[in-house]
Amino acid sequence: METGHLLVVCAAVLGAVQAGQHDIYSGHSVYGVHVRSKAHQMLLHDLEPILDLDVWQHGIVSEREAFIRVAPENKELFLNALEEEGIEHYVHLEDVAQDLEERDNELKSWRASKQNRLLFQDYPRHEEVNAYMDRIALQHPDLATVVTAGKSFEGRDIKYIKISTSNFEDSSKPIYMLTAMIHAREWVTTPTLLYSMHRLVENLRSQDQDLREDIDWIIMPLLNPDGYEYSHTTDRLWRKTRSYRPEFNDTCWGVDGNRNYDSVHFGVIGASADPCNVTYPGPEPFSEVETAYVRDVLLEHVDRIQLFMDVHSFGNYITYGYGDGTLPPNVVELHLMSSVMGAAFDVKKLPEANFYRVGNSGILMYPTAGCAQDYAQSIGIPFSLTLELPSYGHGFVVPPQYINHINDETWHGIAESARLARTFHRKRSSLPVDPPVNPPVNPPNNN
Repeated sequence: METGHLLVVCAAVLGAVQAGQHDIYSGHSVYGVHVRSKAHQMLLHDLEPILDLDVWQHGIVSEREAFIRVAPENKELFLNALEEEGIEHYVHLEDVAQDLEERDNELKSWRASKQNRLLFQDYPRHEEVNAYMDRIALQHPDLATVVTAGKSFEGRDIKYIKISTSNFEDSSKPIYMLTAMIHAREWVTTPTLLYSMHRLVENLRSQDQDLREDIDWIIMPLLNPDGYEYSHTTDRLWRKTRSYRPEFNDTCWGVDGNRNYDSVHFGVIGASADPCNVTYPGPEPFSEVETAYVRDVLLEHVDRIQLFMDVHSFGNYITYGYGDGTLPPNVVELHLMSSVMGAAFDVKKLPEANFYRVGNSGILMYPTAGCAQDYAQSIGIPFSLTLELPSYGHGFVVPPQYINHINDETWHGIAESARLARTFHRKRSSLPVDPPVNPPVNPPNNN
């Protein structure tokens, strides 16, 4: 066979394989739903497990619509339920499989048109992400250290980077901890943290000297490598980890990592008991090695971590705990921190994007339990936040043309929140600590 003919055949086979990857979503549609009341929100929340809905975005009453993926066999029941309550809706995506295929083709064309693009300007694979961190640490040993937290369920290295001018030995410096990609389909989250590493180590600018000198950083850019790789090779909209426990269910894989942290109401609020559901929290808190690694890092540095932020996509939100709608004692400071960050994002946002909304996650959107933000807050981290990045109307498949802007916008907000967190840290550090008047002989067990 001639070389030209061989290339044509290979291209055709590759295209067929790629198209087939999305066949599971053939006939699935995404509906935009206008949420006009809390009752509308609760109806969607109640329908989610019954009709196996995949909620892409939970709406805000009278402000933002919800986006919900519905399988073809459940469309009639779903639409009837909305119409019975007089809830306005529209078709956002007619056929999810077709849309995913179009996005794949756009990504290929974009990559073909670019030369010498940097890793954080694209959607790198797991091995590329780890290699990037290793290179940074090798080239800047005085600033960066790569730590292997451990293996994923399928045996992939989960790494994070520590950035410090004092090798983490200056206990007076606050720590800013960032995590991303616990939900496998949220590809745009990892580049933002890679870009943050780049700005702190490889491309520090004069206006950001204080961020390197005064703050230590822990950045975990890819928490769920198994799910992430699976979303590249098999199912683009895969959300969960890839753990397999046949003793609980022998046909379904994975756990929603952002329902797997230890918290009040674990497995009860905002989660499904069905192991096949996208919000299945797992058989117990920290059943997933991926979330257990985050827990271990948080506990190791709990006395110094001033701000923890878990980065997700999508929706232009900054939320804080608790997911059940109750509020931490420092809620005013939490709201201030979120507002400062949101305002910094909004200064940089594109005109077609929503302004960022901030607030308690359970009140602003929907109730949950087992989220990273709640766990970190509960163990004593002063500021624990969830960030939902913009999508510009493209859901989880954000076109690569937007990555550079999202990176810059997100860094701007991270920088401003870091400075405010440093201010709070200094204020707390200057306060005298008095011992208790009558310390108990046997302190109560609060576990």
